[in-house]
Amino acid sequence: MAPRGAQFGALAAVTLIWGSTWAAIRIGLGGIPPFAGVALRFAVAALVLLGVARALGVRLGTSRREVGLWLVNGLITFVFSYGAVYWAEQRVPSGLTSVLFATFPLFVAVLAHLFLPGDRLRPLSVLGVVAGFAGVAVIFSEDLAAVGAPGASGAAGLLLVASFAAAVANVAVKRWGEGIHPVALIAVPMGLAAVLMGLASFLFEGGRPLVLDAASVGTVLYLAVIGSVVTFWLYFWLLQRMRATRLALVNYLSPLFAVVLGASLFGEELTARIVVGAALVIAGVAVTSSSR
Repeated sequence: MAPRGAQFGALAAVTLIWGSTWAAIRIGLGGIPPFAGVALRFAVAALVLLGVARALGVRLGTSRREVGLWLVNGLITFVFSYGAVYWAEQRVPSGLTSVLFATFPLFVAVLAHLFLPGDRLRPLSVLGVVAGFAGVAVIFSEDLAAVGAPGASGAAGLLLVASFAAAVANVAVKRWGEGIHPVALIAVPMGLAAVLMGLASFLFEGGRPLVLDAASVGTVLYLAVIGSVVTFWLYFWLLQRMRATRLALVNYLSPLFAVVLGASLFGEELTARIVVGAALVIAGVAVTSSSR
């Protein structure tokens, strides 16, 4: 078991980094079409991870269980879920995207209750998970009006399906990924995602320009190395040491940190609505984390 301080540090890093990725995706979409953006992000990440695996002596594909999880992560987590997020952010604000994807802990809680014997739902856990989601919704309540915009309703529905799919993959990795190195869980799946999303971009985005300026290239590199290699390595390392329901709560804290960073770095206003939402998020996370 890793020291509690190491787990806390890894959790804080994942929370802070993922809190910045929603905005980075939107910036990148200014020059790179969505499917091409996913393909480039995971192509760079996969190359880095394969190099890391070689340097660390991590063997890949040592069991059918590992290969099965490659397909789960590659097709569900990285191809479908991230393809949906990138596509949807063309039609809905990044804040609304984070709200809709914040249903992820709700789905994880239910699936973990059904399929993970050591992660059963208790009344306080349910209360905490629901309170946390309510807090995220309150923080970004102004963005919820965008659901009525043309094309936004379909994008919002797709994001909910993507959130559920990501929860399915997360619970599958928790149940069958014990003993598999985190790098082995993500290197090949990200490479698979890069190939499939590259093909999707060729088929559906052939007529769209690819603008490789400083902003788009910078966001691709940031999302690939920091937002993918670092975060998913840490996330799957944590998933082997924490309850899936508790770890999924990072999806509540990330939007909260995004708001805090916006206020501290860019002078964005902290309204009473944001303070109330933040209080609900913190209370929900505290209740769920402390419940047994």
